[in-house]
Order: sequence, then structure tokens, then C-alpha cells
Amino acid sequence: MSSDEKKRGAMDWYFKSNLLARILIALVLGAILGIVLGFFPDAVKPFVDGSKFFGDLFIRLLKMIVVPVILFSLIAGAASIAPSRLGRVGVKIMIYYLFTSAFAVLIGLIFANIFKPGLGMGIVGAEGVKGKIAESPKLAQILLNIVPTNPIESLTKGDVLPIIFFACVFGLAISYVKDSKNKSLADGAETLFQVCNASAETMYKIVGGIMQYAPIGVFVLIAQVFAQQGAKAIGPLLIVTLTTYIGLVVHVVVCYGGFLKIFKFGFFKFLKKVNEAMVTAFVTRSSNGTLPITMRVSEENCGVPRSICAFTLPLGATINMDGTAIYLGVCAMFIGFATGNPLSFNQQLTVIITATLASIGTAGVPGAGAIMLLMVLESIGLKVTEGSAVAAAYAMILGIDALLDMGRTCLNVTGDMCGTAIVARTEKELDESKWA
Repeated sequence: MSSDEKKRGAMDWYFKSNLLARILIALVLGAILGIVLGFFPDAVKPFVDGSKFFGDLFIRLLKMIVVPVILFSLIAGAASIAPSRLGRVGVKIMIYYLFTSAFAVLIGLIFANIFKPGLGMGIVGAEGVKGKIAESPKLAQILLNIVPTNPIESLTKGDVLPIIFFACVFGLAISYVKDSKNKSLADGAETLFQVCNASAETMYKIVGGIMQYAPIGVFVLIAQVFAQQGAKAIGPLLIVTLTTYIGLVVHVVVCYGGFLKIFKFGFFKFLKKVNEAMVTAFVTRSSNGTLPITMRVSEENCGVPRSICAFTLPLGATINMDGTAIYLGVCAMFIGFATGNPLSFNQQLTVIITATLASIGTAGVPGAGAIMLLMVLESIGLKVTEGSAVAAAYAMILGIDALLDMGRTCLNVTGDMCGTAIVARTEKELDESKWA
């Protein structure tokens, strides 16, 4: 064997092994390391400082491709289908997203009423605990913010909803011009469509390369989370964590499992097909950051055509927050119980309405759920003000927010892929050979 062949095969053990297996091994090893470090507090900060670069690099690589993936995929997707059909797809996915989000808040409240997290804690105001006053945006303002005043500025800032709106409008315009009777215009539009489609394919190739680094990033990120937050989660807030995760599991089985059964998908087969995206979402805690993986998995593993997933998945990464909705229900109840202000039936109804609507304007980035929690608390009269008992309870939630965020983001992404597959089947566009 030549020296060149030996060089080329030196990393075969890594690159040719199963990617998901590598990620899962990194996940377990990172958790073990983080738990061990938790017993040596003096070692946590040096480890976090020393490994921060490797974890941040993974997140930055994913964020690097989010905007171009959304832009090119949505333009190509909208341009490839007739406007009337895009309207049908849009209505179906919006109904699915809003229904599952409302159902998720209900599940969170049900389990919070059963387990009563925080009951009897009697938290009092603590000096030095700084709260935030949340301004819950009005529905009209949320809808206005979807329309960009400057698309280039939205692309620069990474404002996902305005980008989605502009890309859909631009793609629809291309689909109309492609049918123009003016041959030069039709040819130009077809060329523009091919450029956007090729750009989307190019981004998916980049995604594949980035995912080869994923096990390293996963190992570092998980180790950091468990080293910094694990001990706190085992303490007084263990019941909150357990209640939230029980709600997440029940939602997957009851809600998604029910939908999958109705539309004749195998539940466990679906989970097997989408597990790569689920693990990535769990680790990165970002629906938007996971979006390139979600789109590739839906297209390659689930047989969803790009014309559908390029529209439904970016939309879902922004407005479909089922996991966050469960988190909001549980945490709002915890803060009510812990401060001696258990939520009334009307307050719990308000939580359902506010959480469902607020999810429309919340970015799919790490920690976004904590901001939504501020809005929900404000809507039910539990204001997070400096030195208050509510602020102290809210600060406790923030202490384990990273652990809760991993589970809720995983559920958010799973729901996006479930709804996308269902819509594709109802439109008779699903590659059924993938499900044989």
C-alpha cells in the first residue's frame, strides 16, 4: 500500500463510522465528565474556560449557515410549487403548529397540577436578585414585525420571520415569472430558480461537513452543561426538571404518536429516521441552529420533497414551540406555588393563550424560552421585579434553564418534522418508498 493511501485512510475509523453513534458516544462521555467535574468545583471554571472555544466553534459553524439555508431553501421551495398549492400547505401546517402548541401548554399545566412543583417552598423576596419587566408584544405588532422594512438588514441581523416572509414572496414571484409568456423573462426566472436551488444544495454539503465536527462539539457542550448546572438540578428544582421531561415524553407519545397513527406512519420508524436532528437539537438548544440538519433529515430520511420542507421547517423553527410551551406551563405553576400564589383556573387559561401567541414572535435560539416565561408571568400578574419573591423564583428557574432548554428544543424540532411529514403525505408528495 502506498504512503498516499495510508494517509488518506488514517482517519477512516472516524469519518467512516456511524455519525449518530459518534454523537451519542460523545453525549454520554461528556455527561460523565461533567458530572465528575461537578464534584470538584475548583476544576469547573478552568475546564469551561479551556474548552469554551471548541463548543463555541460548533455553535458558530451551525449559525453560519442558518440564514443562507433559510433564504435559498425557501426561495427554491416557494418557486417550485404553484401559489395555490403553497397556500394549502401553509394553512395545513399553521393549523398543526397552533393546535400542538396549545395542546402542549395544556399538558404542562396538567402535570404541574399533579406534581405541584415548588409547593410549600415559601420563597420570599431576596435583595440583589434583579428581575426584568417583560413587555408582552401585541398581536398586531408581532404581525407587523413579520414584514421587513429592509430585507438586507433582516438578513444581516438574522431576523428569521422577516427572512421567511421575504423569501416566500420572492420565491412566489419567481414561480409567476417562470410562467410568463415573455420567453426571455421566463428563461431568466428559470435560471434564477436553478441558482437558488443549487445554492441550497451547496449549503447542504456544507452542513454535512460541519456535522463531522459535531461529536467534538457535543462532547464539550454537554460536559460544560453538566459541570455547571447538574448539581443545581439535583437539588430543590429536581421536581421541576422531572415534571417538564415527563410532559415532553407524554407529548411525543400522545400528540405526535396520535397524529402519526392517524396518518399511517410508524411511530418508532419515524423516531429512528429523525433521531440525528433530535440529538443535534438536544445538544445545541437551538431550533434555528439545527435547521440545516432538520431539513436534510426530512428530505433524505423521511422522503419529504424540498418544495414542502423548505417552507414548513423554517416556519416551524420560528413559531412551533411545543417543548417551550410545556416548559412555560410547568415553570409558571412552579413560580406560583413557590411564592404562595398558586395559579387560578383563569390564570392557567391565560397561560395557554399567551404562550401560544407569544411563540409566534420568539426566536428559535438558546434561552428564548426564558424570555417567553417573562411574558407569560407578566400576563398573569406575577411581575418579575427587583428583589421580589417572583424574581427569586425566576432566578432559580434560570439556574437549570440549560437542562430544560435541551429537552424542549428537542421536542420543538421533532414536532416540526412530524408536521412536515404529515403535510407531505396529505399533499401526496411524500416519497413512500422511504416508509415501505
